[in-house]
Amino acid sequence: MKGRTLGRHFKEGGKNLVRNGWMTFASVSAVAVMLFVVGAFVLMIMNVNHFASALEDDVEVRVFIDLTAGEEEQEELLTELEEITGVEEIAFVPKDEGLDSLIASLGDQGDIFETLRDENPLNDVYVVQAENPQETEQIANEAEELAYVDGVEYGQDIFEQLFTVTNFVRNAGFVLILGLMFTAMFLIANTIKLTILARKREIQIMKLVGATNGFIRWPFFIEGLLLGVIGSIIPISILSYGYIQFYDTFGQQTGIEYFQFLPQNPLILQMGALLIAIGAFVGVWGSMMSVRKFLKV
Repeated sequence: MKGRTLGRHFKEGGKNLVRNGWMTFASVSAVAVMLFVVGAFVLMIMNVNHFASALEDDVEVRVFIDLTAGEEEQEELLTELEEITGVEEIAFVPKDEGLDSLIASLGDQGDIFETLRDENPLNDVYVVQAENPQETEQIANEAEELAYVDGVEYGQDIFEQLFTVTNFVRNAGFVLILGLMFTAMFLIANTIKLTILARKREIQIMKLVGATNGFIRWPFFIEGLLLGVIGSIIPISILSYGYIQFYDTFGQQTGIEYFQFLPQNPLILQMGALLIAIGAFVGVWGSMMSVRKFLKV
């Protein structure tokens, strides 16, 4: 397509927006509301995934070695642990080191445990890291069945709640976004339909003088594209400003090691690019629906 022809299509698409003032406003508003919700969910889901990844990276299986196991039995247990599918790394934590960690974690109150050094009641521990955090439970279950294992811990309750929350956020966001996208496409399709009906005679004349279907359709595609892109500018601006202010105020002050929000860049750029792409897709798809159903040429 020649640049001059493309320029003509953009010019006609822009004129159509002005001709259908209120419907244009309604379509842009629908796209803006839809993309605002989409953008808010994108920011939330990306931060939730960030939190989840930070926690997943720290998920480990602590295999407590039976107190009666000697060095030979410990080596045998280590070999069996290494053979479990999905195991990435195994570290040995002797019971003396475990006692030191316990005393340090209790602060001044930990001094009372100093008397236990000669008869340390704690277990030696193998700390097992999974290649995929999702396989942690399976590894823990297999490790628990091995000989010379006194017990296994891997934060089961936190682990299950973590994936329950992240899956709920993703699914709820997807359903809501899908519904809003269909609403926006419906309004854009009706806006394009009004343009087509208002220009029905003009379109018939264009056909009589030899205009192709593609030449006639292009301005309507451009109109839908412009509706979607214009509708994305408002939510991008609001969400970007809001997230910058939020991050500057609370971003690194959660007080919890793993719960640090994602930095503004490149998060805002990624969110903006995604919203523009969704807005353009919704606009073009809405215009295609309308042209296919109502443009009789």
